Amino acid sequence: MKRLLSLILSLLLILVFAVPVHAKTVSTEFAGADLDTPLEENLQANAPIGEKLDINAKSAILIEYNTGKILYESNSDEKLAPASITKIMTLILVMEALEEGKIALDTKVTASEHAASLGGSQIWLEPGEVMTIDELLRATVIASANDATVALAEAVAGSEESFVALMNEKAKELGMKNTNFVNSYGLDADGHLTTAHDVAIMSAELIRHELIREYSTVKMDSLRDGESELVNTNKLIRYYDGCFGLKTGTTGKAGSCLSATAERNGLTLVAVVLGSPTSKDRFSGASKLLDYGFANYSFLNVKAEAQIPSTIPVKKGVERSVKLEANETLPLLLKKGDEKNITQTISLEEELTAPVKKGDIVGYVHIQLNGEEIGVISITAAKDVDKLTFFVCLGRLLRGLFTL
Repeated sequence: MKRLLSLILSLLLILVFAVPVHAKTVSTEFAGADLDTPLEENLQANAPIGEKLDINAKSAILIEYNTGKILYESNSDEKLAPASITKIMTLILVMEALEEGKIALDTKVTASEHAASLGGSQIWLEPGEVMTIDELLRATVIASANDATVALAEAVAGSEESFVALMNEKAKELGMKNTNFVNSYGLDADGHLTTAHDVAIMSAELIRHELIREYSTVKMDSLRDGESELVNTNKLIRYYDGCFGLKTGTTGKAGSCLSATAERNGLTLVAVVLGSPTSKDRFSGASKLLDYGFANYSFLNVKAEAQIPSTIPVKKGVERSVKLEANETLPLLLKKGDEKNITQTISLEEELTAPVKKGDIVGYVHIQLNGEEIGVISITAAKDVDKLTFFVCLGRLLRGLFTL
Protein backbone atom coordinates (compact mmCIF):
# COMPACT_ATOMS: atom_id res chain seq x y z
CA MET A 1 0.00 0.00 0.00
CA LYS A 2 2.86 2.40 0.81
CA ARG A 3 4.32 1.65 -2.62
CA LEU A 4 0.99 2.47 -4.29
CA LEU A 5 0.61 5.78 -2.40
CA SER A 6 4.21 6.72 -3.26
CA LEU A 7 3.57 6.09 -6.97
CA ILE A 8 0.36 8.17 -6.94
CA LEU A 9 2.11 11.09 -5.20
CA SER A 10 5.01 10.99 -7.67
CA LEU A 11 2.63 10.99 -10.64
CA LEU A 12 0.70 14.00 -9.31
CA LEU A 13 3.91 15.98 -8.79
CA ILE A 14 4.93 15.27 -12.37
CA LEU A 15 1.51 16.34 -13.68
CA VAL A 16 1.45 19.64 -11.78
CA PHE A 17 5.04 20.81 -12.05
CA ALA A 18 6.70 19.15 -14.97
CA VAL A 19 6.88 20.96 -18.30
CA PRO A 20 7.97 18.63 -21.08
CA VAL A 21 10.95 19.68 -23.14
CA HIS A 22 10.50 19.28 -26.91
CA ALA A 23 12.60 20.14 -29.92
CA LYS A 24 11.08 22.92 -32.00
CA THR A 25 9.18 21.61 -34.99
CA VAL A 26 9.46 24.76 -37.11
CA SER A 27 12.10 27.39 -37.63
CA THR A 28 11.97 30.47 -35.42
CA GLU A 29 11.31 32.51 -38.54
CA PHE A 30 7.64 31.53 -38.32
CA ALA A 31 7.22 31.05 -34.58
CA GLY A 32 4.91 33.40 -32.75
CA ALA A 33 2.95 34.49 -35.83
CA ASP A 34 -0.46 36.08 -35.31
CA LEU A 35 -2.81 33.13 -35.73
CA ASP A 36 -5.90 35.37 -35.68
CA THR A 37 -4.98 37.05 -38.98
CA PRO A 38 -8.09 36.82 -41.22
CA LEU A 39 -8.05 35.70 -44.82
CA GLU A 40 -7.17 38.64 -47.03
CA GLU A 41 -10.01 40.17 -49.02
CA ASN A 42 -7.92 40.74 -52.12
CA LEU A 43 -9.88 38.19 -54.14
CA GLN A 44 -12.62 40.76 -54.59
CA ALA A 45 -10.34 43.54 -55.84
CA ASN A 46 -10.84 44.57 -59.45
CA ALA A 47 -8.32 43.21 -61.94
CA PRO A 48 -6.68 45.66 -64.33
CA ILE A 49 -8.90 46.06 -67.37
CA GLY A 50 -5.99 46.45 -69.74
CA GLU A 51 -7.34 47.09 -73.21
CA LYS A 52 -10.60 48.55 -74.46
CA LEU A 53 -12.73 45.92 -76.18
CA ASP A 54 -14.83 46.81 -79.19
CA ILE A 55 -18.26 45.72 -77.96
CA ASN A 56 -21.38 47.13 -79.57
CA ALA A 57 -23.67 47.29 -76.53
CA LYS A 58 -24.93 49.82 -74.01
CA SER A 59 -23.41 47.86 -71.15
CA ALA A 60 -21.04 44.91 -70.69
CA ILE A 61 -19.22 43.02 -67.97
CA LEU A 62 -17.03 39.95 -67.53
CA ILE A 63 -16.63 38.25 -64.15
CA GLU A 64 -14.89 35.13 -62.90
CA TYR A 65 -17.42 32.76 -61.39
CA ASN A 66 -15.63 31.44 -58.28
CA THR A 67 -14.32 34.74 -56.93
CA GLY A 68 -16.82 37.18 -58.41
CA LYS A 69 -13.87 39.25 -59.58
CA ILE A 70 -14.57 41.76 -62.36
CA LEU A 71 -12.20 41.23 -65.28
CA TYR A 72 -13.73 43.78 -67.65
CA GLU A 73 -16.61 46.23 -67.49
CA SER A 74 -18.12 49.00 -69.53
CA ASN A 75 -21.00 51.04 -68.13
CA SER A 76 -21.95 47.98 -66.09
CA ASP A 77 -24.11 49.77 -63.50
CA GLU A 78 -26.53 51.54 -65.86
CA LYS A 79 -30.11 50.47 -65.26
CA LEU A 80 -31.52 48.93 -68.42
CA ALA A 81 -34.42 46.75 -69.53
CA PRO A 82 -33.24 43.11 -69.37
CA ALA A 83 -35.75 41.36 -71.64
CA SER A 84 -35.79 37.56 -71.16
CA ILE A 85 -32.55 37.59 -69.18
CA THR A 86 -35.11 38.19 -66.42
CA LYS A 87 -35.75 34.46 -66.56
CA ILE A 88 -32.38 33.79 -64.90
CA MET A 89 -33.87 34.89 -61.58
CA THR A 90 -37.01 32.87 -62.24
CA LEU A 91 -34.85 29.81 -62.82
CA ILE A 92 -32.88 30.39 -59.61
CA LEU A 93 -36.09 30.22 -57.59
CA VAL A 94 -37.31 27.16 -59.48
CA MET A 95 -33.98 25.38 -58.86
CA GLU A 96 -34.21 26.20 -55.16
CA ALA A 97 -37.78 24.91 -55.00
CA LEU A 98 -36.66 21.66 -56.63
CA GLU A 99 -33.77 21.24 -54.21
CA GLU A 100 -36.00 21.97 -51.22
CA GLY A 101 -38.54 19.37 -52.38
CA LYS A 102 -41.37 21.86 -52.85
CA ILE A 103 -41.76 20.64 -56.43
CA ALA A 104 -40.28 17.79 -58.47
CA LEU A 105 -39.40 17.44 -62.13
CA ASP A 106 -42.39 15.16 -62.65
CA THR A 107 -44.81 17.49 -60.84
CA LYS A 108 -47.74 18.23 -63.14
CA VAL A 109 -48.74 21.86 -63.66
CA THR A 110 -52.02 23.05 -65.13
CA ALA A 111 -51.67 26.16 -67.27
CA SER A 112 -53.69 29.12 -65.99
CA GLU A 113 -55.54 31.66 -68.10
CA HIS A 114 -52.85 34.17 -67.17
CA ALA A 115 -49.96 31.95 -68.26
CA ALA A 116 -51.68 31.08 -71.53
CA SER A 117 -52.34 34.76 -72.29
CA LEU A 118 -48.68 35.76 -72.53
CA GLY A 119 -47.37 37.06 -75.83
CA GLY A 120 -43.85 37.14 -77.19
CA SER A 121 -41.80 33.96 -77.28
CA GLN A 122 -44.05 31.09 -76.24
CA ILE A 123 -45.06 27.43 -76.68
CA TRP A 124 -48.75 28.34 -77.10
CA LEU A 125 -50.02 26.87 -73.85
CA GLU A 126 -53.77 26.38 -73.70
CA PRO A 127 -55.66 27.19 -70.49
CA GLY A 128 -55.99 23.93 -68.58
CA GLU A 129 -53.16 22.21 -70.50
CA VAL A 130 -51.02 20.04 -68.25
CA MET A 131 -47.23 19.86 -68.43
CA THR A 132 -44.55 18.68 -66.02
CA ILE A 133 -41.99 20.94 -64.37
CA ASP A 134 -39.37 19.28 -66.56
CA GLU A 135 -41.27 20.16 -69.75
CA LEU A 136 -41.83 23.74 -68.62
CA LEU A 137 -38.13 24.08 -67.75
CA ARG A 138 -37.14 22.87 -71.20
CA ALA A 139 -39.48 25.39 -72.81
CA THR A 140 -38.21 28.21 -70.59
CA VAL A 141 -34.48 27.58 -70.81
CA ILE A 142 -34.19 26.38 -74.39
CA ALA A 143 -36.88 28.39 -76.17
CA SER A 144 -37.36 31.26 -73.67
CA ALA A 145 -41.12 30.67 -73.59
CA ASN A 146 -42.95 33.33 -71.60
CA ASP A 147 -46.06 31.22 -71.00
CA ALA A 148 -44.00 28.31 -69.65
CA THR A 149 -42.09 30.72 -67.40
CA VAL A 150 -45.27 32.05 -65.82
CA ALA A 151 -46.59 28.50 -65.33
CA LEU A 152 -43.39 27.70 -63.40
CA ALA A 153 -43.75 30.88 -61.32
CA GLU A 154 -47.32 29.98 -60.40
CA ALA A 155 -46.29 26.42 -59.52
CA VAL A 156 -43.70 27.72 -57.07
CA ALA A 157 -45.52 30.65 -55.48
CA GLY A 158 -49.21 30.25 -56.33
CA SER A 159 -49.37 33.44 -58.38
CA GLU A 160 -47.01 35.43 -60.53
CA GLU A 161 -47.40 38.45 -58.25
CA SER A 162 -46.20 36.45 -55.24
CA PHE A 163 -43.38 35.00 -57.31
CA VAL A 164 -42.17 38.44 -58.43
CA ALA A 165 -42.00 39.46 -54.77
CA LEU A 166 -39.75 36.46 -54.18
CA MET A 167 -37.59 37.50 -57.14
CA ASN A 168 -37.00 40.94 -55.67
CA GLU A 169 -36.26 39.47 -52.24
CA LYS A 170 -33.69 37.14 -53.79
CA ALA A 171 -32.13 40.02 -55.72
CA LYS A 172 -31.56 41.90 -52.45
CA GLU A 173 -30.16 38.77 -50.83
CA LEU A 174 -27.64 38.38 -53.65
CA GLY A 175 -26.55 42.02 -53.43
CA MET A 176 -28.16 43.11 -56.71
CA LYS A 177 -28.42 46.77 -55.79
CA ASN A 178 -29.86 48.20 -59.01
CA THR A 179 -32.53 45.67 -59.93
CA ASN A 180 -36.31 45.74 -59.77
CA PHE A 181 -38.47 43.02 -61.30
CA VAL A 182 -42.06 43.66 -62.36
CA ASN A 183 -42.71 40.32 -64.07
CA SER A 184 -41.12 36.86 -64.21
CA TYR A 185 -40.47 36.62 -67.95
CA GLY A 186 -39.00 39.92 -69.17
CA LEU A 187 -41.39 41.72 -71.51
CA ASP A 188 -40.91 45.48 -71.28
CA ALA A 189 -42.70 47.10 -68.34
CA ASP A 190 -42.32 50.36 -66.43
CA GLY A 191 -39.77 49.92 -63.64
CA HIS A 192 -38.58 46.51 -64.85
CA LEU A 193 -34.83 47.21 -64.79
CA THR A 194 -31.47 45.72 -63.94
CA THR A 195 -27.77 46.20 -64.79
CA ALA A 196 -25.10 44.10 -66.47
CA HIS A 197 -23.35 43.78 -63.10
CA ASP A 198 -26.49 42.51 -61.38
CA VAL A 199 -27.17 40.10 -64.25
CA ALA A 200 -23.66 38.70 -63.82
CA ILE A 201 -24.31 38.20 -60.10
CA MET A 202 -27.53 36.27 -60.66
CA SER A 203 -26.03 34.31 -63.56
CA ALA A 204 -23.22 33.12 -61.28
CA GLU A 205 -25.83 32.13 -58.71
CA LEU A 206 -27.87 30.14 -61.23
CA ILE A 207 -24.95 28.05 -62.46
CA ARG A 208 -24.24 26.96 -58.89
CA HIS A 209 -27.23 24.68 -59.47
CA GLU A 210 -25.75 21.89 -61.56
CA LEU A 211 -29.15 20.81 -62.91
CA ILE A 212 -29.39 23.95 -65.04
CA ARG A 213 -26.69 22.64 -67.40
CA GLU A 214 -28.92 19.74 -68.38
CA TYR A 215 -31.22 22.31 -69.95
CA SER A 216 -28.96 25.20 -70.98
CA THR A 217 -26.68 22.99 -73.10
CA VAL A 218 -29.48 21.40 -75.16
CA LYS A 219 -29.40 22.66 -78.74
CA MET A 220 -32.75 21.28 -79.89
CA ASP A 221 -35.63 19.47 -78.22
CA SER A 222 -39.39 19.02 -78.58
CA LEU A 223 -42.62 18.84 -76.60
CA ARG A 224 -46.07 17.33 -77.15
CA ASP A 225 -44.69 14.14 -78.72
CA GLY A 226 -42.60 16.06 -81.20
CA GLU A 227 -45.29 18.49 -82.29
CA SER A 228 -43.62 21.52 -80.66
CA GLU A 229 -39.98 22.11 -81.58
CA LEU A 230 -37.60 23.83 -79.19
CA VAL A 231 -34.49 25.54 -80.55
CA ASN A 232 -31.95 27.04 -78.17
CA THR A 233 -31.79 30.80 -78.61
CA ASN A 234 -28.17 30.90 -77.39
CA LYS A 235 -26.05 30.26 -80.49
CA LEU A 236 -22.82 30.27 -78.48
CA ILE A 237 -23.45 26.75 -77.18
CA ARG A 238 -23.10 25.59 -80.81
CA TYR A 239 -19.80 27.20 -81.71
CA TYR A 240 -18.01 28.66 -78.68
CA ASP A 241 -15.64 26.18 -77.03
CA GLY A 242 -16.62 25.60 -73.41
CA CYS A 243 -19.93 27.50 -73.50
CA PHE A 244 -22.65 25.87 -71.36
CA GLY A 245 -25.28 28.63 -71.17
CA LEU A 246 -26.98 30.79 -70.30
CA LYS A 247 -29.78 33.12 -71.49
CA THR A 248 -30.70 35.46 -74.30
CA GLY A 249 -33.22 38.29 -74.34
CA THR A 250 -34.68 40.62 -76.95
CA THR A 251 -37.34 43.34 -76.78
CA GLY A 252 -37.83 46.71 -78.43
CA LYS A 253 -36.77 48.58 -75.30
CA ALA A 254 -33.96 46.24 -74.20
CA GLY A 255 -32.43 45.55 -77.59
CA SER A 256 -30.48 42.30 -77.91
CA CYS A 257 -29.08 40.96 -74.63
CA LEU A 258 -27.07 37.92 -73.57
CA SER A 259 -25.62 36.35 -70.48
CA ALA A 260 -23.08 33.71 -71.54
CA THR A 261 -21.22 31.24 -69.35
CA ALA A 262 -18.19 29.21 -70.41
CA GLU A 263 -15.53 27.04 -68.79
CA ARG A 264 -12.01 26.04 -69.86
CA ASN A 265 -9.28 24.41 -67.77
CA GLY A 266 -11.05 25.15 -64.51
CA LEU A 267 -11.67 28.83 -65.32
CA THR A 268 -15.39 29.66 -65.43
CA LEU A 269 -16.47 33.02 -66.83
CA VAL A 270 -19.74 34.95 -66.99
CA ALA A 271 -20.06 37.51 -69.82
CA VAL A 272 -23.03 39.88 -70.01
CA VAL A 273 -23.95 42.32 -72.77
CA LEU A 274 -27.08 44.47 -72.60
CA GLY A 275 -28.56 46.73 -75.26
CA SER A 276 -26.83 45.50 -78.40
CA PRO A 277 -28.48 46.75 -81.61
CA THR A 278 -28.56 43.30 -83.23
CA SER A 279 -28.43 39.66 -82.24
CA LYS A 280 -25.13 39.30 -84.06
CA ASP A 281 -23.67 42.12 -81.95
CA ARG A 282 -24.62 40.47 -78.66
CA PHE A 283 -23.01 37.13 -79.62
CA SER A 284 -19.94 38.90 -80.95
CA GLY A 285 -19.65 41.02 -77.82
CA ALA A 286 -20.00 38.07 -75.45
CA SER A 287 -17.43 36.11 -77.47
CA LYS A 288 -14.94 38.98 -77.22
CA LEU A 289 -15.43 39.17 -73.46
CA LEU A 290 -14.92 35.42 -73.03
CA ASP A 291 -11.89 35.43 -75.35
CA TYR A 292 -10.36 38.23 -73.28
CA GLY A 293 -10.87 36.31 -70.06
CA PHE A 294 -9.49 33.00 -71.28
CA ALA A 295 -6.49 34.68 -72.95
CA ASN A 296 -5.43 36.63 -69.88
CA TYR A 297 -6.43 34.67 -66.77
CA SER A 298 -6.23 31.25 -65.17
CA PHE A 299 -7.86 29.75 -62.08
CA LEU A 300 -6.22 27.55 -59.47
CA ASN A 301 -7.45 25.78 -56.36
CA VAL A 302 -4.18 25.94 -54.43
CA LYS A 303 -3.42 23.15 -51.95
CA ALA A 304 -0.93 23.27 -49.10
CA GLU A 305 2.38 22.02 -50.43
CA ALA A 306 4.74 23.50 -47.83
CA GLN A 307 6.52 21.01 -45.56
CA ILE A 308 4.13 20.91 -42.61
CA PRO A 309 5.28 18.86 -39.57
CA SER A 310 3.23 15.71 -39.12
CA THR A 311 2.60 16.46 -35.41
CA ILE A 312 2.90 19.23 -32.84
CA PRO A 313 3.72 18.69 -29.13
CA VAL A 314 0.91 18.93 -26.58
CA LYS A 315 1.65 19.59 -22.90
CA LYS A 316 -0.60 18.46 -20.06
CA GLY A 317 -2.58 16.29 -22.45
CA VAL A 318 -3.55 12.62 -22.47
CA GLU A 319 -1.33 12.41 -25.54
CA ARG A 320 2.06 14.05 -25.96
CA SER A 321 1.34 15.27 -29.52
CA VAL A 322 -1.43 15.71 -32.07
CA LYS A 323 -1.41 15.15 -35.81
CA LEU A 324 -1.80 18.13 -38.14
CA GLU A 325 -3.71 18.62 -41.37
CA ALA A 326 -4.24 21.38 -43.92
CA ASN A 327 -7.09 20.19 -46.11
CA GLU A 328 -8.46 23.52 -47.31
CA THR A 329 -7.87 24.84 -50.80
CA LEU A 330 -7.44 28.49 -51.71
CA PRO A 331 -9.23 29.63 -54.88
CA LEU A 332 -6.98 31.96 -56.85
CA LEU A 333 -7.64 33.91 -60.01
CA LEU A 334 -4.30 34.72 -61.63
CA LYS A 335 -2.97 36.46 -64.66
CA LYS A 336 -1.70 33.95 -67.18
CA GLY A 337 1.87 32.98 -66.33
CA ASP A 338 1.69 33.92 -62.64
CA GLU A 339 1.15 30.27 -61.64
CA LYS A 340 4.92 29.75 -61.59
CA ASN A 341 5.38 32.68 -59.17
CA ILE A 342 3.33 31.14 -56.36
CA THR A 343 5.31 30.26 -53.20
CA GLN A 344 4.32 28.93 -49.78
CA THR A 345 5.66 29.38 -46.24
CA ILE A 346 4.31 28.26 -42.88
CA SER A 347 3.76 29.77 -39.43
CA LEU A 348 3.02 27.34 -36.62
CA GLU A 349 2.72 27.26 -32.83
CA GLU A 350 5.71 25.54 -31.19
CA GLU A 351 3.49 23.55 -28.82
CA LEU A 352 -0.10 23.39 -27.60
CA THR A 353 -1.66 23.07 -24.17
CA ALA A 354 -4.49 20.58 -23.68
CA PRO A 355 -7.39 20.46 -24.18
CA VAL A 356 -7.12 20.54 -27.98
CA LYS A 357 -10.17 20.18 -30.23
CA LYS A 358 -10.22 18.69 -33.71
CA GLY A 359 -10.23 21.60 -36.17
CA ASP A 360 -8.47 24.06 -33.84
CA ILE A 361 -6.30 26.37 -35.96
CA VAL A 362 -2.66 26.01 -34.91
CA GLY A 363 -0.94 27.71 -37.83
CA TYR A 364 -1.14 28.83 -41.43
CA VAL A 365 0.30 28.10 -44.82
CA HIS A 366 0.93 31.53 -46.32
CA ILE A 367 0.37 31.71 -50.09
CA GLN A 368 2.46 34.36 -51.81
CA LEU A 369 2.58 35.75 -55.33
CA ASN A 370 5.85 37.43 -56.27
CA GLY A 371 6.66 37.63 -52.56
CA GLU A 372 3.38 39.27 -51.50
CA GLU A 373 0.83 37.33 -49.45
CA ILE A 374 -2.44 36.75 -51.30
CA GLY A 375 -4.10 34.26 -48.97
CA VAL A 376 -3.69 31.60 -46.29
CA ILE A 377 -4.63 27.97 -45.70
CA SER A 378 -5.34 26.98 -42.11
CA ILE A 379 -3.30 24.26 -40.39
CA THR A 380 -5.54 22.46 -37.90
CA ALA A 381 -5.46 19.74 -35.25
CA ALA A 382 -6.57 16.43 -36.73
CA LYS A 383 -8.16 15.08 -33.51
CA ASP A 384 -9.15 15.92 -29.93
CA VAL A 385 -6.59 15.73 -27.13
CA ASP A 386 -8.15 15.86 -23.67
CA LYS A 387 -6.48 17.45 -20.67
CA LEU A 388 -4.57 15.12 -18.39
CA THR A 389 -6.38 15.07 -15.00
CA PHE A 390 -5.89 13.37 -11.66
CA PHE A 391 -8.56 10.78 -12.40
CA VAL A 392 -7.10 10.01 -15.83
CA CYS A 393 -3.70 9.51 -14.19
CA LEU A 394 -5.18 7.35 -11.45
CA GLY A 395 -7.05 5.21 -13.96
CA ARG A 396 -3.89 4.67 -15.99
CA LEU A 397 -1.92 3.81 -12.86
CA LEU A 398 -4.46 1.29 -11.65
CA ARG A 399 -4.68 -0.34 -15.08
CA GLY A 400 -0.89 -0.58 -15.05
CA LEU A 401 -0.81 -2.22 -11.64
CA PHE A 402 -3.44 -4.81 -12.51
CA THR A 403 -1.56 -5.77 -15.67
CA LEU A 404 1.66 -6.46 -13.77
